[in-house]
Amino acid sequence: MTGKTVEVLGKQLIIMDTTLRDGEQTSGVSFSEHEKLSVARVLLEDVRVDRIEIASARVSEGEFKGTQRVMKWAAQKGHLEKIEVLGFVDGKVSLQWIADAGGKVINLLCKGSYKHVTEQLRKTPEEHLNDVRKVIANANEMGIRVNIYLEDWSNGMRSSKDYVHFMISALQEEQVGRIMLPDTLGILDPDETYDFCLEMIEAYPDVDFDFHAHNDYDLAIANVFHALKAGIRCVHTTVNGLGERAGNAPLSSVIATIKDHLKMKTNVNETQLNKISKLVESFSGIRIPTNKPLIGEFVFTQCSGIHADGDSKNNLYFNDLLPERFGRIRQYALGKTSGKANIKKNLDELGIELDAESLKKVTNRIIELADEKESITNEDLPYIVSDVLHSDLVEQKVKVVNYSITYTMGLRPVANVALEIDGKEYEEYSDGDGQYDAFVKALRRIYQRLGKSFPKLVDYVVTIPPGGHTDALVETVITWQNNREFKTKGLDPDQNAAAIKATIRMLNIIENEFKPEMLDKIVSTNS
Repeated sequence: MTGKTVEVLGKQLIIMDTTLRDGEQTSGVSFSEHEKLSVARVLLEDVRVDRIEIASARVSEGEFKGTQRVMKWAAQKGHLEKIEVLGFVDGKVSLQWIADAGGKVINLLCKGSYKHVTEQLRKTPEEHLNDVRKVIANANEMGIRVNIYLEDWSNGMRSSKDYVHFMISALQEEQVGRIMLPDTLGILDPDETYDFCLEMIEAYPDVDFDFHAHNDYDLAIANVFHALKAGIRCVHTTVNGLGERAGNAPLSSVIATIKDHLKMKTNVNETQLNKISKLVESFSGIRIPTNKPLIGEFVFTQCSGIHADGDSKNNLYFNDLLPERFGRIRQYALGKTSGKANIKKNLDELGIELDAESLKKVTNRIIELADEKESITNEDLPYIVSDVLHSDLVEQKVKVVNYSITYTMGLRPVANVALEIDGKEYEEYSDGDGQYDAFVKALRRIYQRLGKSFPKLVDYVVTIPPGGHTDALVETVITWQNNREFKTKGLDPDQNAAAIKATIRMLNIIENEFKPEMLDKIVSTNS
């Protein structure tokens, strides 16, 4: 890298999140009006990012209505200046679209490379600059603030630096708030990012620059890191790294890197990062990889028994990424590498105490199940303990007597369910949006009659082994929420039957919430 590193320690950084614009360019992702508003609200008021980009002008009627709804809310809450819309060099067309939606900021998409100007627009640099100046003048007349995107800036810096400097030299004289430097095709490496950003900052010290990374080489976070070291003071992110092709720099990873490695400050409330990640996962339909740093399901889960043992001895396997920082908790997986330390930590969480010999038996059984490729959750432990030690810790208080689920083309599915609870039989029926939905609604009616609470279904995952065998077992894992979040699973050749097994297991778990006398029984029996 050339030049000197700009001092960054203790500096304040601006975060602009573009999940609702650039993130929506992920294949298959389209946010509804309600979803756009929900994400905007959480980003600005809970996560507390500084700016958000929520739409592209002229895209569709739905995009206009969604933008209008967010702008109306933002005006009431005093956030209007924080909300931005991508617009185009088209005279007053994009500006009018933004104005009609209630917006006050346009991020004007201009060309950042000579190749784009001459081959896509088929114009000279001077012609393009004149067109841009006209839009800026129109925006000023309409009371709309202008930021500039230099599209394909990274390629421009590689192959046509004179053009890049020509544009920025001219634009710095205009009424422009910020000039945004996108690595549009995700081509940069960290050294190039540093050198190019430093060149911009040293050549134009009075210009406020943003850096916008793409992740095509899996270098987005590294490039953001080096842009900040070069002196950039605003970076763009998306929640969960959504975005075109390989996506953008993930908000959560950017925030952790800023705080822990660069010792910089942001306004972001990192305890809310998991909340916004789950919200966007739900709305986008794009699942978060289980090993995604900070927000993946397993990233705060220790699998190795050695690690669990070390954590019990002065937290030997902790680092600065403590799960509590991000609204999460540390967990200890149950599997063949768990060892007694992992299993003991899970038993402690449930309030179950076993003697050394009993713990060894339970550990061996978990290893056997894991070798058979069984997935094991914390909620399975009481059943395993009960089975291995032949105790009556888990009582089957809820049983399915029988059920019937019917589906007729053109009609809503209907379920009839007979359930036995504490020896008494109850029957209900219901229709639903699907066969399993009808079954669950019938269960809810029974529980409503009995004045019992019924947990909320949070997530539903079906796993079918590859290979296309029609008689293969289906594993259904359902996540529930009552006073805590927990999972249950069912295994059956039929998907609905697997889901029903997982549901009945859930009901027995909540009916068997462990009482002190149960724990005394198992401890005294096996100690």
